Amino acid sequence: MEEIIIYTDGGCSGNPGPGGWGTVVIADGKETRLSGGEKNTTNNRMELMAAISALEFALNNFDVSQKKFNIFSDSQYVKNGITSWIKNWKKNGWRTAAKKPVLNQDLWIRLDAAYSQIPNLDWNWVKGHAGVEYNEICDQLAGEQIEKMKSL
Repeated sequence: MEEIIIYTDGGCSGNPGPGGWGTVVIADGKETRLSGGEKNTTNNRMELMAAISALEFALNNFDVSQKKFNIFSDSQYVKNGITSWIKNWKKNGWRTAAKKPVLNQDLWIRLDAAYSQIPNLDWNWVKGHAGVEYNEICDQLAGEQIEKMKSL
């Protein structure tokens, strides 16, 4: 089964503040770089948008039933949220263990919807700012979007 590798990153200047996200999708020896941003957002929202954008790109461009996906994020929030915490959030009506509303519920729902359509996907955590080539590229893409948002 062909493997597709995805790296994601997001960030903010201030939290909240201008934010950006970046992702690199590696398939068939080719890289596809995607990025975007928002004028006023949070770091966690940008980390989520990177993952959402990557998975939505995959759904629109690949026969996901015939591919194996490995996604790498430097966000424990995203990795743990989608692989572990979300089960209880949904069971508890989108409330945390402390009975508070889950932050960024709109994006978690969107990420869950995309993730649930990809049968062979493994989530991996990678240390940020540690010289991992594609994580650094994603960080650069996110930074470029942050600068762009600052100028709007």
